[in-house]
Amino acid sequence: MGQPKASLDFGGITLLTRLVIELKRRFDEIVIVAAPESAGQPHIEIAGLKIVYDETAFAGPLDALRRGLDAVTDQVAFACSCDLPLLDSDVAMAIVAMLGGFDAAIPVIGEKLQPLHAVYRKRCASALGTLAARGESRLSAIADAVNTRRVGERELKAIDPELRSFFNVNTPDDYQRALEMAGLARESAG
Repeated sequence: MGQPKASLDFGGITLLTRLVIELKRRFDEIVIVAAPESAGQPHIEIAGLKIVYDETAFAGPLDALRRGLDAVTDQVAFACSCDLPLLDSDVAMAIVAMLGGFDAAIPVIGEKLQPLHAVYRKRCASALGTLAARGESRLSAIADAVNTRRVGERELKAIDPELRSFFNVNTPDDYQRALEMAGLARESAG
């Protein structure tokens, strides 16, 4: 992307701020896991945020999720990445409701697990620590390490027909498409 995704402008605010505002609609506790303090994070000032910093930059999402789960006080947490500009907190809450007696509820779209748009019990932090100690770096490995409910695409489309909440930005083209989907794209001159 050429810059941190969290600092991308999305309707006059950073993508990170947009996510926090959206999640605050349905969740009381918000924990942000960020790169080390020296890495120049985008500044965000919203009451009730807890920021946990990685000890080393680029430690990966597995350790970030473990740190986040360790930091939450609730026993169940919705976890997402910072590159979901169309995230809908109602969709997130619907996935929380799907957890039932499972340790995790992880959506599956196009046969691909979405572990950073998923719900976890706090106790999953232990399994994440075990995976890391074994040298595992793939966050998707958590799905086989705990009692996981895989939420299929059909179920997800019942709550998010276009799966917009799951659209992430990895390229400038993705970013432009997200702006268009949100009605925020600037008209090109000419």
